[in-house]
Amino acid sequence: MPLAVYILGLSIFAQGTSELMLAGLLTGISNDLHVSIPQAGLLISAFAIGMLLGAPVLAITTQRWSRRTALLAFLAVFAVTHVVAASTSSYWLVFATRIVGAFVYAGFWSVGAATAIALVPETARGRAMSIVAGGLTVATIIGLPAGTFIGDHLGWRGAFWTVAGLSLAAMVAVFAKVPDTRPAEPPRVREELRALAIRPVWLLFGTTVLATAAQLVTFGYLGALLTETTGLAQNWVPVVLAVYGAGSLLGIGVGGRTADTHPLSTLVVGITGVIATSVLLALTAHHLAPVVVLVFLLGAFGFGVNPVLNSRVFALAPSATTLGPAGNVAAFNVGITAGPWLGGVAISAGLGYPSVAWIGAVLGAGALALTGWSRTLRPLAATPIHQPASARN
Repeated sequence: MPLAVYILGLSIFAQGTSELMLAGLLTGISNDLHVSIPQAGLLISAFAIGMLLGAPVLAITTQRWSRRTALLAFLAVFAVTHVVAASTSSYWLVFATRIVGAFVYAGFWSVGAATAIALVPETARGRAMSIVAGGLTVATIIGLPAGTFIGDHLGWRGAFWTVAGLSLAAMVAVFAKVPDTRPAEPPRVREELRALAIRPVWLLFGTTVLATAAQLVTFGYLGALLTETTGLAQNWVPVVLAVYGAGSLLGIGVGGRTADTHPLSTLVVGITGVIATSVLLALTAHHLAPVVVLVFLLGAFGFGVNPVLNSRVFALAPSATTLGPAGNVAAFNVGITAGPWLGGVAISAGLGYPSVAWIGAVLGAGALALTGWSRTLRPLAATPIHQPASARN
């Protein structure tokens, strides 16, 4: 595995830390910027908006750039947004920096995925993507608690300065080790869109949305479930979150090994595991011991499908090397946004925190159904969505 792939994963770690750490900084931001905690929480939504829009827009606008130049530009802008946010007392300026930072972070994901795939043979694509996406898993285990620790001792601005420094360090590594290459041919948007307009690709994107939402609907309220339903003391919540992170790291490692040789089977096993884990979590939410084990399994099964979801579009639409990964990033962020929103609706309706796990099981069942549909369409991977059935026979 080329060193450049690991550097891309470390760059995702640097940026992913910013994505995750805000959850532990809301109180400090609220007090310092004189806004309510719900208003501070909107900064998380702002990041999601930027991620959703950034991948397709930047994939198109930077399509003729060298990949290293694009990656360096994204990291530079990301670092600047954190310097600006750490230096201002304006809530709305911080809000704007979250959107812009997420916008270029999504671009980094898209171009970084295409770069990693181009550096390895077809038989190692899943493993390469497990390393790149593993940067976000490491951010869950290390970056989230570290950002919260820095925020507690140096203030939320200190955490933002730290992310800016990590981003600059990532720039140095990308400049030194990522090859300065361009796509073999300048991407053509119309041809790439045509390549993506096949049913298996859209089933893949739908599976990504539902599988991600199935995991995030529970994870988004895991801290509250642990304290309010399971009865765990607040100071032990980070420990259980670390257990989730350990499971995620194991899952993405195993999933990376099987993604290339058994992609659909990996999806079936992983999504089935998320469904079973969610059901058991809903049933045992009041008991600490099974909850801790199930949190580990939720991370393992949920992240175990990540390498397939990230890499399979390159097999289904090999000519869509620019817009394919951009579509992946957008699909992931729809799931990331939809899952916690659905959980919030259930909790607001008075259904209790265990209800989020039931929702996760239902969403997982939808993802499993789409995966089953995909298995029936494997011989038709190149069939356009709009092509009539009579033309396929």
